[in-house]
Amino acid sequence: MYSKVKSMGHPIHPMLVAFPLGLLITSIIFDIIHWITGNGYWSEIAFWMIAAGTIGGIMAAIAGTIDWIGIPSGTRAKRVGILHGAGNYVILTLFVVSGLMRLNAPGNPSIAAYVLSFLGAAMLGATGWLGGELTLRMGIGVDEGANLNAPSTLSGLPASQEVSHSS
Repeated sequence: MYSKVKSMGHPIHPMLVAFPLGLLITSIIFDIIHWITGNGYWSEIAFWMIAAGTIGGIMAAIAGTIDWIGIPSGTRAKRVGILHGAGNYVILTLFVVSGLMRLNAPGNPSIAAYVLSFLGAAMLGATGWLGGELTLRMGIGVDEGANLNAPSTLSGLPASQEVSHSS
């Protein structure tokens, strides 16, 4: 199943996700450096990382949503895709709110702003794994012969095996 949104024959969604992942995780690292050093400069950088990461995340979400719409209903891929996408929309919301909370004091964010960012970063691990299931395990967006019902990587079963679920 090929991606609906492509550039020069390659799916755009997997290309776009690298930027928000990197930027949002880096924002957490800079916030931690701020905590260690006490220098608010690092949280100011984190603020701009969050701004850039959420813009990139919105672009990735648009491309991913368009691709998800094209996945046939009743497949494992459709179910995994909704968890992946919905989780990432929640993560974007957490980072957007954290960024807005930092507007007036980017060098000295509130604890709540930190909590939202750290929660979003923690969730990125789970949604990133789900994205890996979609692309690497099932071939969604990258393989015309995608197995939309490939079993979970955690099952120990080969990706070529079909799994049926009633939904």
